[in-house]
Amino acid sequence: MNTFSNAFRAEVVRMARKELKPELQGMRKAITSHRSEIAALKREVKALTSQLKATQRQVKATDAPKAKAVTEDVTPKKSKQIPFDAQVLIDKRAALGITQKQMAQLLGASSISVYKWETGHVHPRAAQLERIAEVLKLGKRKALALLNPL
Repeated sequence: MNTFSNAFRAEVVRMARKELKPELQGMRKAITSHRSEIAALKREVKALTSQLKATQRQVKATDAPKAKAVTEDVTPKKSKQIPFDAQVLIDKRAALGITQKQMAQLLGASSISVYKWETGHVHPRAAQLERIAEVLKLGKRKALALLNPL
């Protein structure tokens, strides 16, 4: 009976392979075409990336003499450094009677950023310092009006 079961099993496996072969061939062809398409797309992306880098280098090279001439012609301006004091920000927020979340809304930043600025963990960037300076000049009515537009 052992030889019969082995022969039967072998025949079932052979028939299953025979039935699945056409389906597997189709999938293999699809996989091959997909891989070739992916490779072509990767080559295209690589070529476009190199073109972009070359163009950026050309733009920098052509803009460098112009920028140099402009900076030489114009009298040098002193960069406006806005001093930052976390306590001033805390005091202003308290004077306005608003939360850190509302202060963040006024500044166009996240409440986590305001928290970190107030605790001294992080120093705001230049663009943020400008917004902070603007908010420090606001009065209570103006700040509340900006927070609650009607």
